[in-house]
Amino acid sequence: MTTHDLIIRKGVVIDGSGSPRIEADLAVDGSKIVAIGDLSNAQGRAEIDAEGMIVAPGFIDVHTHDDHALLSKPDMAFKASQGVATVVVGNCGISLAPLTFQGDRPPAPLDLLGDGYRFPKMADFFDALAETPSALNAAALVGHSTLRVGAMEELDRPATDLEIDAMREALSEALDAGAIGMSTGLYYDPAKEAPTAEVIRLAELLGPVKGLYTTHLRNEGPDLQKAMEEAFEIGRAAGVKVVLSHHKSAGRNNFGKTVESLALIEKTRKEQPVTLDVYPYDASSTVLQYERVLNSKRTIVTWSEKNPEFAGRDLTDIAAEMGLSEEDAASALQPAGAIYFMMDEDDVQRVLKYPHAMVASDGLPHDAFPHPRLWGTFPRVLGHYSRDLGLMPLEEAVHRMSGLPASEFGLTGRGLLASGNYADIVIFNAETVADRADFEHPTEPAAGISTVLVNGQAVWRNGAATGARPGQALKRQDLQDAAK
Repeated sequence: MTTHDLIIRKGVVIDGSGSPRIEADLAVDGSKIVAIGDLSNAQGRAEIDAEGMIVAPGFIDVHTHDDHALLSKPDMAFKASQGVATVVVGNCGISLAPLTFQGDRPPAPLDLLGDGYRFPKMADFFDALAETPSALNAAALVGHSTLRVGAMEELDRPATDLEIDAMREALSEALDAGAIGMSTGLYYDPAKEAPTAEVIRLAELLGPVKGLYTTHLRNEGPDLQKAMEEAFEIGRAAGVKVVLSHHKSAGRNNFGKTVESLALIEKTRKEQPVTLDVYPYDASSTVLQYERVLNSKRTIVTWSEKNPEFAGRDLTDIAAEMGLSEEDAASALQPAGAIYFMMDEDDVQRVLKYPHAMVASDGLPHDAFPHPRLWGTFPRVLGHYSRDLGLMPLEEAVHRMSGLPASEFGLTGRGLLASGNYADIVIFNAETVADRADFEHPTEPAAGISTVLVNGQAVWRNGAATGARPGQALKRQDLQDAAK
């Protein structure tokens, strides 16, 4: 009788490809899946009875700000509890490396990552992940804003040729170290004055190494389509895939514009590689900015350096208590963060239903009172949107969290349950899986997630982190070599 390290028995396997579910056993040896099917003639040194449970690939969160959390909160409970096995860090132009920051705090929104800017090179960040591994796998993007802060003394202007050369040198090092691409956050102050030509000069380095260009667009409101066209132009000039981050139409005057934006994406996909991610909420979260407050139905303060006691409270109530206008209160709380109810649920569902949209969290793990997407994104899609609303079949929901992001981001050996692939696996109850994190209690773990394995080791079991830290840094060269 064949013996394996682990056998998961009698599960309902949804393999991440979008194919129909099957009843099967699954065997793991070391970090790899070695067999799927009828394994009644095999035994496991450890066995899990998954009868009636879904066995799926560990989810891939392609839009995170977990750079520092991988080191400071290595059990990654806020993600493992959702079934996430792999995170992509360095989004929205913000990455922890390559940058050492000398001063009280980096400019917003770099401060959303905390105070861990101590890695002058991306290789140093990867070394830290190797020395103190986390529970989850991680791939890294290089942030354009991070490059600007490292190369420029004044950010309110285009970069000079010398400054662009310095950024290109830092980007080249990061790509050589294993970064999978570059992200931009052209909406935010550190990059707002960067012209398209500056971004293209950097993105040109991505084409030869098959890197990705991901972007928090320059505008997600009235000029959404114009900003999208800029992103597509950058992708064409650099010869790279474009990933539109947290696709939405934001602001009360812009509800419904995803009809046109998705049509533009569909048209453009026939001409160049384009994809997108989305989170399943009608509220966003970032630094506190009054211009966003004006376009929101409601604003919740998530943290304030000067007034930490206000975290979790509505800005309207805070302003009344302080005897200030909302604008003055927002100014008085700085630096600070906020949740903005500035999207329409119809737009959210329209993007979620789009078959090429990946599910991602965009959670902020260092917020004192975070958006519930940090703990609830993936079970919310599985439970609320797939099971309860019937927005998509469960097989498709799993695909958008596993096989699709693995394919789009080139994460070889992940995202699909197949013999020879890594044993990143989530076991959950399709009838009870649900997000329990909400805007009043944002850090509640999900219901219905039984077990999460990363590289063959359980990192979440029966409602708690196990303490295992088998996560690996997923470096570009290794991924591309494995794909050959």
